[in-house]
Amino acid sequence: MVMKSIIDRYSEAKCETSSEINPASEIKFWQKEAAILKRQLHSLQENHRQMMGEELSGLSVEDLQKLENQLELSLHDVRMKKDQMLLEEIQELNREGNLLHQENLDLHKKLNLMRQQNMELHKKVSEVEGVKSSEKISLLTNGLGMRDNSSEHVHLQLSQPLQHDETHSKAIQLSYFSFIS
Repeated sequence: MVMKSIIDRYSEAKCETSSEINPASEIKFWQKEAAILKRQLHSLQENHRQMMGEELSGLSVEDLQKLENQLELSLHDVRMKKDQMLLEEIQELNREGNLLHQENLDLHKKLNLMRQQNMELHKKVSEVEGVKSSEKISLLTNGLGMRDNSSEHVHLQLSQPLQHDETHSKAIQLSYFSFIS
């Protein structure tokens, strides 16, 4: 408000000075403006000190009551602004919390799906291992794993123990001979 009045006065002075190029009147104008600004500055500084609780001795009871009402209104405005900011912050935190909660639920769903897929894979692996172990058993009982290659013959033979000197190094030898017909 103070700034607007200064700008208005400046605009008026500019119009007046553009028509009159008298340096003496321009100096008087700026001296008058400086005095007005000085009074406004002094008044603002005095109000500021009074708002801060300083230099209250020269005020009447009525002035003190006005100051108190002004301070209460200002305090009420400050509290309203603070409450509004806190409410907005709480709302933002609630939005973020809801987003995090939703993300958490989505991650739990993915985790459960992965667990289910993992269990299914374990079942398949168990089934395959079950088939492999039954194949191993049948292979062992059907000629030690030789597949239907009738051209290969396997002969196992137990060697006789060697003399005392070599007995320590080799107790029993198995010889595996493969003859291809």
